[in-house]
Order: sequence, then C-alpha cells, then structure tokens
Amino acid sequence: MPQTIGLAANGIACQRGERLLFEEVSFDLRPGEGLLLTGPNGSGKTSLIRQIAGLLPLAAGTLSATGADDVPLPELCHYVGHLNAVKSSLSVADNLAFWAEYLGGERAPLTNALAAFGLGPLADFQTGLLSAGQKRKLALSRLFAAQRPIWLLDEPQVSLDQASLTLLDGAISAHLAQGGVAVVASHTPLKTKFAHKLSLGGARAR
Repeated sequence: MPQTIGLAANGIACQRGERLLFEEVSFDLRPGEGLLLTGPNGSGKTSLIRQIAGLLPLAAGTLSATGADDVPLPELCHYVGHLNAVKSSLSVADNLAFWAEYLGGERAPLTNALAAFGLGPLADFQTGLLSAGQKRKLALSRLFAAQRPIWLLDEPQVSLDQASLTLLDGAISAHLAQGGVAVVASHTPLKTKFAHKLSLGGARAR
C-alpha cells in the first residue's frame, strides 16, 4: 500500500461512563507527519488512540483518512497498546506469522519483522519464556509483519532497554520518512521529531 495516507480529526470528543475525557480535539496529519500525545494519567491519551483504531466510539466529531480510497480507517492502522497481545504458547515466529495473516495487506518477509528488534535468534522460542522487554519487542515487531500506513503506539517504550529505545526511535522516524503517519502517546521523551504535539487536558495540537 503506498504511503500516501493522511489522518484528520475534527472536533472529536470521548465520553467514558459519566466522565467527559476530552472534547473539541482536532488535528490534520499529512503523509509523513507524526503526532505526539502527552498529558496526565486519565486525560484520554489511550482512549484517543483506541478511537482512531475503531475500538471506542466517538462522542462527537469525525475521524477520517485522506487518500484511502474508501478503506475503513481501522484497516489502515497498526495498533500497539498497553497489552502486548502475544500468545504465550506459540513461538516468537508463529506469533508474528499470526499477526501477518490477521492484518492482511502487503506482507513483509517474516525475517524482516524478526530482525527489526533483534528477535531473529529467538524465533523458535516459546513466547511464554521471554522477558517483559522481549515480549514488548515482539509486540512492536508486528509493525513490520504487514504494511499499514498509520501507526498507533500507546507508551511503546514500556519495558524497553536503551538499545531497544534507539531501535524504536529509528523505526518511527523511518516510517515517517517513508510517508507513513504515527500517533504516539508517551510520558517519556523520544528522539523522534514529531510534526505535531497534543497535550490532552492542555493545549490544542500545533
């Protein structure tokens, strides 16, 4: 899929139970642009990412992908949330093969996905034997198992060591350089240069 997809939000709001987490959130990401989400716990960063992924409804406003030829927005997204979504009984390679099949689209060679975060030597290991950091790297490796233009990453650096953080920054930067879009929620600094920043509970995107 060509990396010519943009992402726009127009006046969106999120209601969880009786609580309005945010409202009137708008942004316009062109191909090759990233959005960094910040804000205190409970401000709605995770909820916003889940709304884009199609996992939570909008209380108001609209979300749209530009240049997508009527492909539903969730089908354009890679979503990596707080949970790693890996099967402990499967090997590392089998987990990635599952995600490549599930996500569909243009599949990359599995060796590329394994190499992205240095998991090649662990390909045949049962996932239940991995450390927390290795499981996180496996979750992130599915970004390379099938091509999707919009990356939605919720605190992606959790459990990663410094070397893996460098790989993560490089992966996001390369995705943006190739025309992809990334929305990343993070409490800690990343070296990636984001075109836009949005502080929920604070200022609008700029």
